This record gives sequence, C-alpha cells and structure tokens, in this order.
Amino acid sequence: MNTKKKQKMPKWFDGTVYSKGDEVRNPFSGETYTLNAKELSMYDFVMGCNHMWGMGLKPTKQTVNQFDLALTWFKVNNPEAYMVLLD
Repeated sequence: MNTKKKQKMPKWFDGTVYSKGDEVRNPFSGETYTLNAKELSMYDFVMGCNHMWGMGLKPTKQTVNQFDLALTWFKVNNPEAYMVLLD
C-alpha cells in the first residue's frame, strides 16, 4: 500500500468515500491486495462502471471521462495495487 503521500479524493468524485479499507481479490488472477478507504472507494467506482457496462448500460461521456480519471488516480496513488487489481 502506498502510504508515503497523503491521498486526496478528486473533486469530480461524488461517490461514497468509505471509512475503512479492505482486501480485494482480482477475479481473474486470484491475487489480493489490501486497499485503504480511499483506494477501495475508487476501486468500487471502477468496478461498478465495468459491471454496468458489461450488463449493456450505455456509458455517458461524463462517466467514461470519470472512469479514465479514476484509473489515472489509481496509477498515481497506488501503482502497485493498480497493477495487481486493474491492469
């Protein structure tokens, strides 16, 4: 877990910010990674988008932009977790 710098949630993020983190498992590789509360909040946003789009819900330009920003946020704030869970 990247704890060297203080993470900030981006202004565009209007989802739920959890008070606790948790361990997450990559459904494809089976690898796990422990995320802090902010990372878990952003991870759930990314996975929620994937789930909705996988069910056929058409994404808006705003949602696609926020999805891309969320992935970038993860790459910057915890690149190791990004590689284990989202790459």
